[in-house]
Amino acid sequence: MSTTVFPRMHVSLYVTDIAKTTAFYTSFFGQEPAKVKPRYAKYVLDQPSLIISFVENPERMQQNFGHLGFQVETKQELEERLLVARAQELVSKEEIGTACCYAVQDKFWVTDPDGVQWEIYYFHEDAEFNDPHYELNDASACCMPAAHEEKPKVQLASIGFVNQEEACCTPGSGCC
Repeated sequence: MSTTVFPRMHVSLYVTDIAKTTAFYTSFFGQEPAKVKPRYAKYVLDQPSLIISFVENPERMQQNFGHLGFQVETKQELEERLLVARAQELVSKEEIGTACCYAVQDKFWVTDPDGVQWEIYYFHEDAEFNDPHYELNDASACCMPAAHEEKPKVQLASIGFVNQEEACCTPGSGCC
């Protein structure tokens, strides 16, 4: 007997190659699609409660809409999902203790064949600030190129940095 939660979210994305997309999402979701038709695939997930469909239509595919994601209930669940995603070579980035969307989170990211980014995250607590790289044009880059004018570097605490050069940041550069 299914314990599906309603309402459940539905997302439909245009993609450039349904075969590549289906292969990626079968690995990422850990299940086969519920429906496959020419140029179409649909997954019905119980946890999280989501219906997501993919329509092969390269002309209508759009990027840079933001990202999609799942919040997990425990840090242990995040670690388990991360191990599976690493084994399948899906992980594009890992972040621990980052301040995103005014919340402290541990997370990892995967990117589908058309560049759609998914974050899988564990929420620790609300924060009063947002990591600046999430507000810039290129959210995949932590430290953006310096502005046109030369600015002095500021010495940051060296905790967790491999070398002192990594512990320096130009003010206003978007360095996290």
